[in-house]
Amino acid sequence: MEAFETIDEGVQLCRSTPNAVLLDVRTPEEYAEGHIPGSVNHPLERMQTYDGDVSAPIFAYCRSGSRSARAVALLKELDYEAVNLGGIIDYRGELER
Repeated sequence: MEAFETIDEGVQLCRSTPNAVLLDVRTPEEYAEGHIPGSVNHPLERMQTYDGDVSAPIFAYCRSGSRSARAVALLKELDYEAVNLGGIIDYRGELER
């Protein structure tokens, strides 16, 4: 996948990538407080149980980028193509609640 400078740029790339998954790896409570529209919530703590389409590229984010970095590492071990978008705290777009 291509490199990007901001989470906003990464979200745009995700939305333009066929079959891509925008993955929020925060807790369900954090997700409910506000998430990027179109994202799917699958907390880091349950990443070993992720069973999405292995051919679908994954763009992961969390609050600051730390959990999503760990999630991406785990997903890659499970043979997924994944990239860390970083943290939602740097996101400048609209949030969904």
